[in-house]
Amino acid sequence: MTTAIVSPSRPVVARRTSPSVPRQVGLEIRKSLSTRSGLAVAGAAVLFAPAAMAIAAGASSEPLSTVTGPIVVTGMLSALALISLGVLATAGEWTHGTVQTTYLLEPRRSRVLATKAAAVAVMGSVFAVVAAGLASGVLALLEPGASWNGGGRAVLMIAVAGAAFALIGAGVGAAVGNTAGALTGIYLLDLGVLPILQVVKPAFADKVDPGNAVLSLAQGTHQALSITILVAWVGVATVAGAVMTRRRAVQ
Repeated sequence: MTTAIVSPSRPVVARRTSPSVPRQVGLEIRKSLSTRSGLAVAGAAVLFAPAAMAIAAGASSEPLSTVTGPIVVTGMLSALALISLGVLATAGEWTHGTVQTTYLLEPRRSRVLATKAAAVAVMGSVFAVVAAGLASGVLALLEPGASWNGGGRAVLMIAVAGAAFALIGAGVGAAVGNTAGALTGIYLLDLGVLPILQVVKPAFADKVDPGNAVLSLAQGTHQALSITILVAWVGVATVAGAVMTRRRAVQ
């Protein structure tokens, strides 16, 4: 039997066991797309925009003059679906109890939240671009005479919207810690409260509605206000998610 001798002049350095940030982001992406619910949301996000574009263009009796509005409006359907992807990435862990394994492998909660945020932002922008690209293809087939001035900008803004809405969903999901509660609350606000606010207080609604902010960015109007609205939504949701996650006990 041999005995290993460790020289006192060469101290043993503990090796890091957690993966690098890029690898952890990739793991979070694979984790989100490894479940049926995640795949269903991703598929819906990709297909909503081209399906809505086909229906709208087919039902229209007058030719379109520009593609900017239709691309943004139909693309927002995909962005709204991506909220669910963000919620599932964070609240889903608490709902299904997998958060115990996640924090056992990486106990630094801030690092976990950061990598989840990066993962949902990447997925949100990619899926939104694919959806907008498919919708643009449908529009090109059905409305060949429409002007494409601003079309590239519209697709870019949908990519921004996809990332922003996915981040908002992730922040709300982390704050609530329950998938059903987070989804109900955020969609009730976005699809219920904000539309009513547009009717009752349109001037105020224009200053807080993220959907209108994306449309304004695509049209090149109210740039500073629109960016502020999106940043505020993402910032508030992210901070709330970080604070509540730090305070919540893992059981």
